[in-house]
Amino acid sequence: MYRIHSKQTAALFQKITEERELYLPVKAGGQVNFAAWTPDAEVSLETLKTVKSPKDAFFPQFESLYTCRTQEGKLTIEAGKRKDRPFVVFGMKACDLKGIQVLDQVFLKEPADSCYAARREKGTIVALACAAPETSCFCSVFGIDPAAPAADVCLWKIGEEFYWKSYTEKGAALTKSVEPLLEAAEDSAAVEKEQARIRSMVKKLPYASLSLEGWDGAHMNEKFESPLWEQLYRPCLACGTCTFVCPACQCYDIRDYKTADGVQRYRCWDSCMYSDFTLMAAGNNRTTQMQRFRQRFMHKLVYFPANNDGMYSCTGCGRCVEKCPVSLNIVKVIKAFAKEGAANE
Repeated sequence: MYRIHSKQTAALFQKITEERELYLPVKAGGQVNFAAWTPDAEVSLETLKTVKSPKDAFFPQFESLYTCRTQEGKLTIEAGKRKDRPFVVFGMKACDLKGIQVLDQVFLKEPADSCYAARREKGTIVALACAAPETSCFCSVFGIDPAAPAADVCLWKIGEEFYWKSYTEKGAALTKSVEPLLEAAEDSAAVEKEQARIRSMVKKLPYASLSLEGWDGAHMNEKFESPLWEQLYRPCLACGTCTFVCPACQCYDIRDYKTADGVQRYRCWDSCMYSDFTLMAAGNNRTTQMQRFRQRFMHKLVYFPANNDGMYSCTGCGRCVEKCPVSLNIVKVIKAFAKEGAANE
């Protein structure tokens, strides 16, 4: 284990960028989101949750797949550029890290998505333990420990120092490259005390006791056929905000864009809450907003765990709790079904 004073972080970032690209929380336009580091960037490691999750370091909001060109009657297809330079995502929290693990289940299963796989291969994640979880957080409900993110490297901020510990080969390689700036810290008591403090705080959060009982593959039909969906969905605006801030949502659309010298095929984030999502010439198998609303929560809490060894595709980050304009979020859905179950007992 190592440590580094907070005054040395700028030197640390500079050192990392000698060999790798670096993405971390940056304040711009009054918001904090993950962006490329520059010497004049306003870094905000103290921000608990960025507006968007850092998942677009691995699953970009927009990505070119290939370009088709016709020249003298001959068609050529040029694949989009895959990520070929090592990079570091610095300051990721445990909930966002879990989101990447969800994306791994989707994009790395055979046949693996080559664009995503290239980014995962080149990317190193440096996680930062949550020093002050917020009232909207409920990651512990999904078995996530915000005091010990399972990343390549994990950091804990204690006083004016960051404690640094690597866990993987990628983490060890990054540690070696910046080792001149790090100071050995053999005593782990400070980190253990900090972890205990964080876990104690998490237990006191408003949603810490949220129950997932009945949200599994064994109760699929029961949940799907519940009349409660007809009541719950009505305030929904179908704005898609919840899906775009979510660290685990993976819906995307593929489109063609005509350029001056050909056609570019790209993919971009999409939302299952939109009426034209997966729309085909024959129509759409989810024709009402209630069906689309139900699909989102059934996927996160029933379908995904049923097909991925119990892993939910919600990470409890609380972004949808904070950002939904009508306060209609996954916590409200879980609580509503819990009340319905209690009423039927």
